[in-house]
Amino acid sequence: MESNKERGEVRIHENLDELSTDLADYVAELSEASVKERGVFAIALSGGSLISLMRNLCGAPYNKTVDWSKWYIFWADERVVAKNHVDSNYKLAKDHLLSKLPIVPSHVHSINDSLTAEEAANEYEFVIRQLVRTRVINVSDISDCPKFDLILLGMGPDGHVASLFPNHAVLEEKNEWVTFITTSPKPPPERITFTLPVINSAANVVVVVTGSGKAEAARLAIDDVGPECEVLPARMIEPVVGKLVWFLDNHAGSKLKSFSQFS
Repeated sequence: MESNKERGEVRIHENLDELSTDLADYVAELSEASVKERGVFAIALSGGSLISLMRNLCGAPYNKTVDWSKWYIFWADERVVAKNHVDSNYKLAKDHLLSKLPIVPSHVHSINDSLTAEEAANEYEFVIRQLVRTRVINVSDISDCPKFDLILLGMGPDGHVASLFPNHAVLEEKNEWVTFITTSPKPPPERITFTLPVINSAANVVVVVTGSGKAEAARLAIDDVGPECEVLPARMIEPVVGKLVWFLDNHAGSKLKSFSQFS
């Protein structure tokens, strides 16, 4: 398991089962450390295949060993649709993960799906600000940003993470914690998303990437590609004091310079 200091630690797995096993183990470790240190574990999820890859957390030994009552759940991005809509990240997480775990319902913080994208983003930021005040969510040592214990992200073939898309104005946002977009290049168009300063203030960021369709984006996000290449949003994930770990399957990792070490 190679560690590349600049772009975080890179873990390449033989297959999805191995990746799921390692991911559950890693998340459970972070949860234990955070509960020991702070008494809570504030975790932000994204959507996509990432959620099904967390499935091992629902089974032994984690269903017994993890202190689920200390988990507080957030979303790093969400589609502005009804909670029971097929595109909802909340629905995806609820169906495949949260409904199978003994998480306290009031600890699950999803967006208000009856608001516009802008209102939903503002309200979500307000909720997070309240929880930073009471230290349910930690505060960054170097800025006023929230310091989530873990932000879990996927990555698209275009290199987007959360709802931060290439060449989008949202990448420039420095002041808001949660912002909104109404022009997502990928449907549905209206979304809320954590901004880069919030993601980069987390104690831990995990990016999960699978499939050969994402191999080129993974190369551009992780490898030293030179200044002439376009800087993908995934490459802008650089936790200031936190730890970044990439979880890849061997298809997604196949174009990395270091890939031959693994295979």
